[in-house]
Amino acid sequence: MFRHHTFRKMVLLLFLLLLPILILYSVSTSTSTEVVRKQIETTNLNQLTFLMNQLDTNIEQLSMFPVLLSYDPYIREYLDRRPALEFDARNAEYRIMEKLSLQSVSNGWKNDLSVILPQERRSLSSNIFLTDSDREMKGPVYTRWTYQAERAGGDKGDRYFVHEIGEPAKERVKESASAVFRVRFGTSNLTSMLDAYKNGKNNDPFLYLPGELPILNGTSSEEKTRQLIDRLNRDAITESDTGQRLVKLGEEQYLVSYAKSKQLSWYLIDYTPYQSVITPITEQRNFFYVIIGLLLVLAVGASFLLYRNVQRPLGKLIGNVQRIKRGDYSARIRYQAKNEFDYLIFQFNEMAGQIQLLIEDVYAEKLRSREATLKQLQSQINPHFLYNSLFFIINSAAMDDRESVVKMSQNLAQYYRYTTRVENQSATLEEELGLVRNYLSIQSLRMGRVQFEIDVPEKMLALELPRLILQPIVENAIVHGIEKSPDGGMITITGKQDDRYNMIFVEDDGAGMEPERLRDLQAELTQPMSEEIGCGTWNVHRRLQYRFGGQSGLTFEQLPMGGFSATIKWTRDEEKEAPKYPDEEAE
Repeated sequence: MFRHHTFRKMVLLLFLLLLPILILYSVSTSTSTEVVRKQIETTNLNQLTFLMNQLDTNIEQLSMFPVLLSYDPYIREYLDRRPALEFDARNAEYRIMEKLSLQSVSNGWKNDLSVILPQERRSLSSNIFLTDSDREMKGPVYTRWTYQAERAGGDKGDRYFVHEIGEPAKERVKESASAVFRVRFGTSNLTSMLDAYKNGKNNDPFLYLPGELPILNGTSSEEKTRQLIDRLNRDAITESDTGQRLVKLGEEQYLVSYAKSKQLSWYLIDYTPYQSVITPITEQRNFFYVIIGLLLVLAVGASFLLYRNVQRPLGKLIGNVQRIKRGDYSARIRYQAKNEFDYLIFQFNEMAGQIQLLIEDVYAEKLRSREATLKQLQSQINPHFLYNSLFFIINSAAMDDRESVVKMSQNLAQYYRYTTRVENQSATLEEELGLVRNYLSIQSLRMGRVQFEIDVPEKMLALELPRLILQPIVENAIVHGIEKSPDGGMITITGKQDDRYNMIFVEDDGAGMEPERLRDLQAELTQPMSEEIGCGTWNVHRRLQYRFGGQSGLTFEQLPMGGFSATIKWTRDEEKEAPKYPDEEAE
């Protein structure tokens, strides 16, 4: 078969020209991506370390507050020479509390400064809402920052860090100290600092110490944080003060950076989706690929415009010549090349039209020769069906069942009046359905266990089709489906239309058919008539094909809930697509 490859060769050439560029760029991009990735990871770790240094600086300043308080002259005077008069003592305590408040606000973090007097079981604080408790008056002196929870009424309260210095300084137990200078700050300061660091970024920083609850930022994901902590505990990050690693949580990878606080000994951990770290690089690479793709598309488009005036018309001509070779004589080229090919296309269409007329004349003559055979087949009368119906009338008359005799006689008369009429080989679907109703009524009277339902859209009733198309299919449904069942059954006839076909479905709820037999039955329709498939079924299929074209005919299907379905399908607008029957032309 003739083929032309000019267009493909041009596209292949353009691809080969662009391929080295893509390979070189991919190698350079891979190298630069690795360099930039390491730089971005280093920058993330440096930012985290800078935040940790800020945090340690603030905490170190707070650590100096107890030392400054212990050397403050007002506080020393109050501790060494307590005023004898109650009024003077209260004034001195007021000055000390004022001094504690001023010292407390000198730091950017919210904090509480207190002077605890264990021997007197009371304390002076910058926070007037703090109350004295036995917990503050006894226990160890926390000379290092300690993480504690404030409890009120047995419920878990706020958490805070506390640092203390005893008086004298060597004392390590509050009960034996004359005074304890304490500073503490709540975790809300750390949360605010983490929120400020997170603002505008796609990360999730938090503070963590093994054995303690983590300190999260205000919008942290607790579930992911818990999963990450479990993973980091298994990886033993406490072996180093700073570092980075890639951790996979679920289906996503995260870049985890961490730094250890010198003041608190806690770890500041920050994790961010790894994809977001390399997004700028990926976007730049994808932008280049898009540019290359656009260039390729433009090149292909230019090649297409260059060859469309030759490639497409030539392809249309070759394709339609092959259609005529396969027997499709309706092939026409509906394309305007707007060049010299228009003349060739016009001449081809003229030639194809003349060939189709010649073939249709021969085909119509063949149909006329088959019509006599079809008329003879249609006029055949099933003697057993007639005998059984007459015996039913005799028996009903003997039993004085006048109503059954009338119904059987009327339906039988209408049935044979229609089937024996051969002068016109076309009928409307409404007339065919009337015949089927007569036939099913006869069978229902005879057998007493046949039910039927007909539901065909009204707009289909005026459609014309060859006579005696439906009755043989309905008869098969009763003989092979309903009669075999001792309980009888239901025959359902429905109609449907789509853009191309009219369809009638004849369904029964009998035993159905084995899949292998179903395939054989469908295949036998295309073969010459045999005893296995029967005259009626084969005749219906072939008449539909002769009248409406090769796509029309019968199809069979096993129903999912049991039973068998036969579909009668024929093309729409048959007046334009199929030759007229002689009887129809005479009318």
